[in-house]
Amino acid sequence: MQTLDTTIVNVALPCMQGSLNATYDQLAWLLTSYMVASAIFMPLTGYFSDILGRKNHLLWCIGGFTITSAFCGISTSITQIVVFRLLQGVFGAALVPLSQAIIADVYPKKEMGKAMSIWGAGILVGPILGPTLGGYLTDIASWRWTFYINIPIGIMAFLLARQVVPNTIKKNRSFDWIGFILIAIAVGSIQYLLDRGNHDDWFSSLSIQISAFLAVIGLISFFVYSYFHSGKHCQAIFNFSIFRDRNFILSSILLLMLGVGLFGSMFIFPLLLQRLLNYPVISSGLMMTPRAISTMVSMFIIGRICHRFDSRKLVAMGVLMGVIGTYACTYYSLELNTWWLIWPSIIQGFGFGMIFIPLGTTAFSTLPDKLRAEAAGLNSLMRTVGGSIGIAVTMTIFTRQTQVAWNQLVGFINPYNPNLTEYLNSANLHIDNPLVPVLLSGELARQAAMLSMLNVFVFVVLSFLVMLPLIFVLKHTKNTNKLMESISLE
Repeated sequence: MQTLDTTIVNVALPCMQGSLNATYDQLAWLLTSYMVASAIFMPLTGYFSDILGRKNHLLWCIGGFTITSAFCGISTSITQIVVFRLLQGVFGAALVPLSQAIIADVYPKKEMGKAMSIWGAGILVGPILGPTLGGYLTDIASWRWTFYINIPIGIMAFLLARQVVPNTIKKNRSFDWIGFILIAIAVGSIQYLLDRGNHDDWFSSLSIQISAFLAVIGLISFFVYSYFHSGKHCQAIFNFSIFRDRNFILSSILLLMLGVGLFGSMFIFPLLLQRLLNYPVISSGLMMTPRAISTMVSMFIIGRICHRFDSRKLVAMGVLMGVIGTYACTYYSLELNTWWLIWPSIIQGFGFGMIFIPLGTTAFSTLPDKLRAEAAGLNSLMRTVGGSIGIAVTMTIFTRQTQVAWNQLVGFINPYNPNLTEYLNSANLHIDNPLVPVLLSGELARQAAMLSMLNVFVFVVLSFLVMLPLIFVLKHTKNTNKLMESISLE
């Protein structure tokens, strides 16, 4: 539910605009408020798990997420839906890290790969299927059902969690208000900057300049404050010993980089299908299904065999498959057939599954049990920020390179270009015909957008290649497992 809701609303925005009598800028806050609230409250997962108990925390989050989803669906104004969407992000923030921490506690290490493969399927497939499901629900019912769909699933999840999720002992823990305010300012500013940067033309906007300043000051102040005050007055927002674990830090950085490439390619693919290749919303969503299926298949396979192999090699193979699948997209044109759209997506999806499971397992392989909830919150935050970076950068490249390509192509539009004359002759048009400017303007826009998308795919390829050097700095997980077993026996 939580990962699905990051993308399910996107395709319904045009319908919501008329229903709520809102501008597109106002509707953009539906996406921004959810992402900012989620990013701010993810690092607090460990704190609330300690004071409420992990099971109670999960139940509160599921219940709150479900109720706020219902209120989003019945909202009658843009103000109401933005407020409830923000609360939806607050309650939904801990769902992913809590579920990951629970799995890490319940399953033995030899079964961790299988469990993480099932869990990871929801994490990666949710955002991929979001636009498809959102478009389908909007088409057959209304945009309100993109929120109502959470209600029956939320009720079932709540009842199941009451029965099967083990609880943890509650701990008395004071709340570090100063630390929370500083990290909220930093994370909220970063998320706002990434979400609104391209729309507001980045640093030419005063609001983006202010958010960048607050992000830097907030981060520096938080780390300085936490370093000098941890343990003196109250327990810090999260335990800084987490940052001493090399596997966790490197795995989180790699997940951030994976989020850049994954969400960057997910964002640009529907634009290619709908704007340039004229696929309907439902059809474009179905074209993304092979990637989702391939990812699920890959996860189930890797989940069963990852304990037999060096996880670093599996991740490296997954990265290379992501590179191959994305590099094939750099040869795309406006005359694509369906097969050329599908097979690179299948390779990409399989690669994503090979990366996600070993990294998720490695991140927690050397962490003490008591740090897992806090670590899961930070791990999910890194993945969320990575996705935001991927969307922001790809949108910026697409927008700016489209203008660059347009300016370059316009230079070829002159009566002395024989290719132009031949093109117009094929359409039975003379260059003096008043329809020619309209025809050429539309064609130039399509070709410029296609060229800019090729640049986006090149960026995604590079974002995967940058991961390779960091992979082999990870500790060998087989040795790590033996060490952890010996520690547990002692």
